[in-house]
Amino acid sequence: MTTRFKVLGFKIDSVKMLIYIILTVGALISIFPFIWMILTSFKSYGEVATGAFFPSKLRWINYVNAWKSQPFGRYFLNTIFVAVTTTALLLVTSGLAAYAFARIDFWGRDTVFLLFLATMMIPGEVTLIPNFLIIKKLGWYNTYTAQIVPFIASPFYIFLLRQFFKTIPQELHDAAILDGCSHLCFLWKIVVPLSKAAIVTVAMLGFIGSWDAFLWPLIVTSKPEVRPIQVGLRSFLVEAGTQTQELMAAATFTIAPIVVLYFLTQKQFTEGIMTSGLKG
Repeated sequence: MTTRFKVLGFKIDSVKMLIYIILTVGALISIFPFIWMILTSFKSYGEVATGAFFPSKLRWINYVNAWKSQPFGRYFLNTIFVAVTTTALLLVTSGLAAYAFARIDFWGRDTVFLLFLATMMIPGEVTLIPNFLIIKKLGWYNTYTAQIVPFIASPFYIFLLRQFFKTIPQELHDAAILDGCSHLCFLWKIVVPLSKAAIVTVAMLGFIGSWDAFLWPLIVTSKPEVRPIQVGLRSFLVEAGTQTQELMAAATFTIAPIVVLYFLTQKQFTEGIMTSGLKG
C-alpha cells in the first residue's frame, strides 16, 4: 500500500511524491549552469578568480564591455539570417521528402529510406574535410551560402516528419484524391495544417542547431562580416587570459533569444516530440 501525504491541500501518494522529488532535483541540476552563468556575468574579474559564487554587486558594465569588444550587432544579424534561411529551406526539403516516404508508394521506398537513415550513423567530423574541400572548390568560402546549403536537408528531421505524416488517416488522402487533389495540394492543404506540432518541432530544432553552430562556421569563414555569434564568443579566449565575466555576459545575451523562442513554442514543441513516433 502507498502512503499518502497532504501537500498544499492536495493528497499525493508516496510514489508520486518520489517522482516529483526526483524531477525537481533533476530540474535544479539542469538549471544550475545557467544560474552560475548569469551570476558570473555580474562579477568582477577578482571575484571570478577567487571563486566567489555571488557577485558583491551587479556589474552591468560587463554586458556593455562584452557588446563593444566585438561587432556583436553584426554577429546577431548574420546568425539570424543564416538560422532563418536554413530553417525555412530545411522545412521545405524535409516536408517534401517526408511526404514522399510516408504517402507515396514507389519502388524501393523502404530500402531507400533505410539507406537514408543509415547516413545518421556517420560522425559529422568524418565529413568535415571533404565538405570543406567542396566549399573551397565551389568558391563559397567566407559566404553565407557555405553556412546554409550543407544544412538544408537532414535525415533526422525527415524521419521525424515522416513518422507524424504516417499517423494521418489514409481516408483523408483517398477523399482528397477523389476530389481531384494532387499530392502537393494534399500536402499543403491537409497534411501541413494537421502537422503543425511536428513542423514547429522541426523548425525549433533546426533553428537552435543553426544558432548554436560553431565548428563549421569557424572552418568556412574568416571574416567577421559573415561570421555567426557563436564564433564571436571565441574572441574572449585570448593569450592574456580569458575574461570570464565578459564571456558569461556575452553568452547570456546570446542564448536569450533561444530561451524566449522556446517558451513561446513550448506547447507545440512538446506535443510534436510526444506524437511524432506513434506510428512506424
